[in-house]
Amino acid sequence: MDLLEQMVEAVIQGDEKRSAVLARQAVEQGLDPFQVIQEGCARGMHIVGDRFGRLECYLPEVILAADAMNAAVEVLKPYLMKREDRGTRGTVVLGVIQGDLHDLGKNIVKIMLETAGFTVHDLGSDVPVRRFVEEAEKMRADIIAASAILTTTMTYMPDIAAILRELDLREKYLIMLGGAPVIADWAAKAGADGYGEDALEAVGVAQRLMAQKGGAKVP
Repeated sequence: MDLLEQMVEAVIQGDEKRSAVLARQAVEQGLDPFQVIQEGCARGMHIVGDRFGRLECYLPEVILAADAMNAAVEVLKPYLMKREDRGTRGTVVLGVIQGDLHDLGKNIVKIMLETAGFTVHDLGSDVPVRRFVEEAEKMRADIIAASAILTTTMTYMPDIAAILRELDLREKYLIMLGGAPVIADWAAKAGADGYGEDALEAVGVAQRLMAQKGGAKVP
């Protein structure tokens, strides 16, 4: 089993100590820290998320896996910042839509976006729709990204595009939507420019949107 596969297993098992040790070994071996996060940590977290969605594991196991991923990321962060080609690829205002307190997925997206070179302003959970717009204006953001886990709260998502149109700001911002109950067709009808089924896909979508906007190159 190679190091990345070991990292996947450590995250799945929720082993913080092992994840941190493997992250240090990855650095010592000269592996790309971004690759370690994408193909090791995030892949392990994605597997756990899939199992949780199929009711094959419980929330405490998901939380342990997230803690293990975070332990590895903390080790890798200083080396990510040293990458000469990193730079900022864009600014994202990120949060969980109002009425929804489920932020685990949002937190993983934040980590992945930051490691991909984006500047992320995390608004947390239960974020009023107008605050997304207000913070985007304040931070001069490129992307407004919102997630929802409940079908009852995802109904607020179309209000982001509606408020932007109301303020004549729709062309100024890219909108990304995601979360367990959200699907691509619904996101598009809700006014989204992009949709990510999971954290890895969200990063790719954000990169493509910024490339189309002319603000960054897709690596």
